[in-house]
Amino acid sequence: MTTLRSEDWSVRPSFVPHGPTSPVTLLADESGLTQLAGIPPVAWQTPWSELSNLELVRFPHQMAVFGTVGGIRFCWRQRSLHDFEAVRALVLEHGGSVVHRRRRAGVVVVVAVVLLASLAGGIAAWVSHPSLDSVELADAKAVNLTLKDLPASWYTASGSVLTYLAGSSNKVLTSTTVAAAPAKNSPFAKAATLFQSCLGVTNKNDRVYGAAGQQADYQVSSPIFDTSALGGIELVSSTQYYNTTTMVKRDTKEMSMKNFGSCFTTSSANLILYVTGGTASDNAPSTNWRPSTFLKGWTRGGEVPLAVPGITAKLDLVEAVITNGHYEITMDALVGSFPKAKSFLSGIVNTLLSRTTTSTSQAA
Repeated sequence: MTTLRSEDWSVRPSFVPHGPTSPVTLLADESGLTQLAGIPPVAWQTPWSELSNLELVRFPHQMAVFGTVGGIRFCWRQRSLHDFEAVRALVLEHGGSVVHRRRRAGVVVVVAVVLLASLAGGIAAWVSHPSLDSVELADAKAVNLTLKDLPASWYTASGSVLTYLAGSSNKVLTSTTVAAAPAKNSPFAKAATLFQSCLGVTNKNDRVYGAAGQQADYQVSSPIFDTSALGGIELVSSTQYYNTTTMVKRDTKEMSMKNFGSCFTTSSANLILYVTGGTASDNAPSTNWRPSTFLKGWTRGGEVPLAVPGITAKLDLVEAVITNGHYEITMDALVGSFPKAKSFLSGIVNTLLSRTTTSTSQAA
């Protein structure tokens, strides 16, 4: 029987409302898994008989463990691989699975294990500090929203469920290849199945979540911004730069299918709910949204109600995907009133689209 003591983890969601989520130390023995969280540490002990659906996800430089306790899906994340082999042995001993994530086959964002929803919708793997082409990377960063793009009432948010879709702000992601499909019942796999069924595409041919997906040279997200104006809005943008414009055109062809906006937004909403333990539904009253734009480029979007666990306010998730040249951009927003926010969000889409036309990169 493998025993374990591993430090420097975080957990999402917290084991109790507003409870500590970091730093976390994991202790394991034959009786169960113990979590020591916070300063001073508070202990939670979970017998193995009450911990199910274990999954260890290995990223290039990080790892995350998923497990279900009392019907809630938890994710423990560590920003290193120091204890990977010991954790791997432990997970396998208790009937779990081990998965290596590639870019699109792995957005298992987990509250902090972060589901990096790619602009086209797939998920990106975490990568750190490879050599980067300075011009392309600078272009990708320059497209994203900044606080200067927003009225005076806006500020940078310290936390939001949009992190599950956009990932960490200003963190550069690059293409990487890891062989292994997502686990059958993982949040990503369930969201992919929902999206493909809704849009009417097979996993083999799907370029958004599926096997036909391609990897961007770079991906980077803005900070998440917040305001109480217009019914309340949280907003983030994520930009991907692709090696050729042909790659973007092929993605755009699939995303031009009828109901893409509503299917994509519904899958994103359910992805958040799968991770946070909310009540997911593939029958939510989602709608397509086509932002009003006046510039050359392509955009589609959607809107769907989102009942986030622990938040009593009625919210809608609104998304828009923008493509032009080498770029695919996703705008994600949580709004208290879509009718009030709709015109403003169309303006944000135009801002993002305008920046794709000022790139120094040439079509290929």
